[in-house]
Amino acid sequence: MALAMIIGIPLGIWLALRHFPGRRLLTALIYTGMGLPPVVVGLFVFLMLSRSGPFGDLGWLFTMNAMIVAQTIIATPLIIGVTMSSVQSVDPSLRMQLRALGASRWQASWAQLYEARFGVLVGLVIGFGSIISEVGAVMLVGGNIEGRTRVLTTAIVLETRKGSFDFALALGIILLLIAFVMNMAVVAIQARTGSDSQ
Repeated sequence: MALAMIIGIPLGIWLALRHFPGRRLLTALIYTGMGLPPVVVGLFVFLMLSRSGPFGDLGWLFTMNAMIVAQTIIATPLIIGVTMSSVQSVDPSLRMQLRALGASRWQASWAQLYEARFGVLVGLVIGFGSIISEVGAVMLVGGNIEGRTRVLTTAIVLETRKGSFDFALALGIILLLIAFVMNMAVVAIQARTGSDSQ
């Protein structure tokens, strides 16, 4: 999630504020990436990291590194797309007014991002939700190895297949509680920044 945020927010801002040839095509690709099936991402990462793949020498297949790569690919387009839309929704005259008052490009961009902060937070929530609930990609590239690459979602699948429905349900409740706590933190941030701006 941290990697997706570091990559996605700056790219979303850049795409929102810059006009260049091919921008529409790149935007369409980002929007397509927002709907990528996770299992397809998992297959792509698997092929890239397999012994015959271009990055096979890294030895990352069936490790946490492979899972991080897959989940970063899943979350990044979501964060880019929502950040871009949020920044574009800010009144364009704000940037022109700030520039006229002597603000640098960086300062004007930062002000625009601040105005779009709630939308960017929503993008982060969507990105987080997409990877915390993901099964297919992490199962493919991680292998669901106990003590190494097993995560809550893959453990739920495994326990359900074994018929341990009570344990699977308990793991599901834990997963929901983690998501709830993270979303409550985001709501608290929104409330704090909203009151600070008033």
